[in-house]
Amino acid sequence: MTKVLEHIRVLDLSRILAGPWAGQLFADLGAEVIKVERPGRGDDTRGWGPPYLEDEHGHPAASAYYLSCNRGKQSVAIDITTADGQALVRELAARSDILLENYKVGGLARYGLDYASLAAVNPGLIYCSITGFGHTGPYRERAGYDFLLQAMGGLMSITGAPDAEGGEPTKAGVALTDILTGMYAAVASLGALAHRERTGEGQHIDLALLDVQVATLANQAMNYLVTGEAPGRMGNAHPNIVPYQTFPTRDGHLVLTVGNDDQFRRLCETMGRPDLPADPRYATNAGRVAGRAELVPELTAVFRTRTTDAWLADLEAAGVPCGPVNSIDRVFADPQVRARGMQTTAEHPQLGPVPGVANPIRYSATPLGTGSPAPGLGEHTDPVLEQVLGYSGEALTALRRRGVID
Repeated sequence: MTKVLEHIRVLDLSRILAGPWAGQLFADLGAEVIKVERPGRGDDTRGWGPPYLEDEHGHPAASAYYLSCNRGKQSVAIDITTADGQALVRELAARSDILLENYKVGGLARYGLDYASLAAVNPGLIYCSITGFGHTGPYRERAGYDFLLQAMGGLMSITGAPDAEGGEPTKAGVALTDILTGMYAAVASLGALAHRERTGEGQHIDLALLDVQVATLANQAMNYLVTGEAPGRMGNAHPNIVPYQTFPTRDGHLVLTVGNDDQFRRLCETMGRPDLPADPRYATNAGRVAGRAELVPELTAVFRTRTTDAWLADLEAAGVPCGPVNSIDRVFADPQVRARGMQTTAEHPQLGPVPGVANPIRYSATPLGTGSPAPGLGEHTDPVLEQVLGYSGEALTALRRRGVID
């Protein structure tokens, strides 16, 4: 069956996470993704471990980090600091639809691989630049990393327990700004593809991690813009909905996500407290938000009387949204996660079975990519240069002898 993007070629000059995440998404959708890496070293995340997937001799072979964001790609090792290497990338760009890069502003211009240079050889090229702060503004020359942008973009100011409870600003448990930026990069590139289909024109995409983090503050940003008051850290509580947080039980914790008044009524009936929704103070969500300080201790006292599993069984039966706080091992053991096929295995020619996480997209008519594992460094240098650019074996030998490719 035809994959949705199997007619598209993506040249991935990015490394670390934001750009590679976009490239992996394109590969999952069926695009041919050619990842250009530095000979002898490759993407920095190849060395970001442990943990590593080990080879048959027990030696570290591939970091889990690298494997998480590079499946389905082809790796070509080219030294872009050489004139011949730059020429190879220009040739690949001339035959590609999308280029992803996350060098510092102007970083590729010194190699003649900036948008203006490559648009001259491929006017239809969609060139997506990912930087920390964008190509304009006073911070444009700065390097940007996810942790830094979670802080500067406000996410850490609303994540974690409040000061009064001994908390401190806290980053998300995954590099969320990078991942969201990768997803925006893919969406922006697909939008540019749609524009090119109508006009034949490529274009440059200027995508900044800071912009993405500000944009994804969502309701918290609007809470500030509407009131003029900056939200603070509330732990696991929700600024606009009550009760919508974790509660301690006799043996652990559960998450309660009551989104409307009917659900609150069913919750209180299950808890043996029908008096609470009958109280005018708590009859509506707005009242419950205003009375949070009085209501939450009432609910907490009841939740502490029974085990997590006992509460979950009764609340689910009553149609009250709730769930356990799963560790990651329990996530992959969860029957719903297993039924959806979220854990995968792909066969690597040298390493054997490689575990992975499935793409969550489920099309009704088109499959996703084959799910091949992340490639070894330079694994596809020869086949890509032979098949895409038409280089002979002799030409490749000469380039390798000069250190241009690996």
